[in-house]
Amino acid sequence: MRKRTLSFWEIWNMSFGFLGIQFGFALQNANTSRIFETLGAKVEDIPILWIAAPVTGLVIQPIIGYFSDRTWTKLGRRRPYFLAGAILSSIALFIMPNSPTLWVAAGTLWMMDASINISMEPFRAFVGDNLPDRQRTLGFAMQSFFIGIGAVVGSLLPYMFTNWFGISNTAPQGVIPESVKWSFYVGGVVFFCAVLWTVIRSKEYSPEELKAFDEASKKEKVERAEVVDKSKNIRNQFITGLGMSIVGLIVSFLIFENGLTKELYILFIGLVIAGVLFMLVSFLRKKQVRNGFTIIITDMLNMPTAMKQLAWVQFFSWFALFSMWIYTTPAVTGHVFGTNDTTSELYNDAADWVTVMFTVYNGVAAAVAFLLPVLARRTSNKVTHLLALTVGGIGLISIYFLSDKTGLLLAMIGVGVAWASILSIPYAMLSGALPSAKMGYYMGVFNFFIVIPQIVAATILGFLVKELFNGEPVYALIVGGFSMILSGLLTLRVKTNKRINIDEQS
Repeated sequence: MRKRTLSFWEIWNMSFGFLGIQFGFALQNANTSRIFETLGAKVEDIPILWIAAPVTGLVIQPIIGYFSDRTWTKLGRRRPYFLAGAILSSIALFIMPNSPTLWVAAGTLWMMDASINISMEPFRAFVGDNLPDRQRTLGFAMQSFFIGIGAVVGSLLPYMFTNWFGISNTAPQGVIPESVKWSFYVGGVVFFCAVLWTVIRSKEYSPEELKAFDEASKKEKVERAEVVDKSKNIRNQFITGLGMSIVGLIVSFLIFENGLTKELYILFIGLVIAGVLFMLVSFLRKKQVRNGFTIIITDMLNMPTAMKQLAWVQFFSWFALFSMWIYTTPAVTGHVFGTNDTTSELYNDAADWVTVMFTVYNGVAAAVAFLLPVLARRTSNKVTHLLALTVGGIGLISIYFLSDKTGLLLAMIGVGVAWASILSIPYAMLSGALPSAKMGYYMGVFNFFIVIPQIVAATILGFLVKELFNGEPVYALIVGGFSMILSGLLTLRVKTNKRINIDEQS
């Protein structure tokens, strides 16, 4: 028994909700710092206020994935989460620009990010649920297309309201401009309507059908994994947790002793917490306790081989992306345009051009999204991802050698190709290596390898720029470029035909 081949428009409908989700993310990413500053936040405090995004992703996505794997309603398996997340996200998008105080805005950011994650996480698993292996690359490419369109339009909404409709982009001190408010209102409506379209226009297979598909897949391309030695697995879980806790405590102590940046605590205290959870679950499993908590933590330890290999691919590619998002503005203004005076017209022209550059790479990602599956069919997912990331890495590195606006846009074309691939190819490779019963959960855990490099980049790159690069942020882009190329090379070692571990023991 095989999943049927879906038409182009069926895949379009099941991915359309991503347009709304990306509207939400684009508005959040482009305007949250502005809202925080307007409400009185100091520049040095903004990174701490922003920590909601990665921390929320770490916590929410695997939990939503775990429960969506086990949810069956009249709406289906994933669609209840699409709809609930869309309702909550739309409410948050209406509240955010009307926040009366900084603490309300910070709290709303947590609510908004959690709600967006509730909608977004099951969309990745939705592709794995509904599409046969041969169409999954196209399915994730369709999501990349809508991500690109949503990012471009969502980011430009405040500009459009000001320059096309004459709505003011200025306001008295402590008040959010009307152009920003209307952008969030439109974003809230688009978010809900786009996700609702997917909920209404898409269907899901029943639990019985998915089970039959999974059994047929095992017979066709994989063997049943050997039964895990439970006592050995429990022992490995305890040792792993102990090692994580020790490393986290030692490094946290060194951070304190040497007065290093406080953001590093987030990474290593998080490592301690994860280690403690591993040890706790090892004790519970030894006492034959089996529940959702023990299953979630144990499945992190027993990730499929392909997922562990793809984790490194994701780490270095997202490290590169965060280096770009953090340092492109100071690199372009300082290195290419030659000014660091934030009050000068030249600086603000350069900063505005960075917005154009980012619009270009998102637009390119949307344009090439459907070309990647064609290339993947002629070569392979691994070769396609390698080529795309190499082009993107060269684009980042080339910024060091450029001196004009046109050249910067050409560099962003390469980044756009890489961005389209990052949003689709790894998920297509991963979905073929996961059991359908845990598709949502593992897609959520896969998000860890996006969030962790974000935290690492925010801390390590700051140290490198200050101590090794003499305050020149353009070198952070070079590091990011080489990181992206390394990520592409690591793709070649991913073994997507490894046996699926279907052991359900906890």
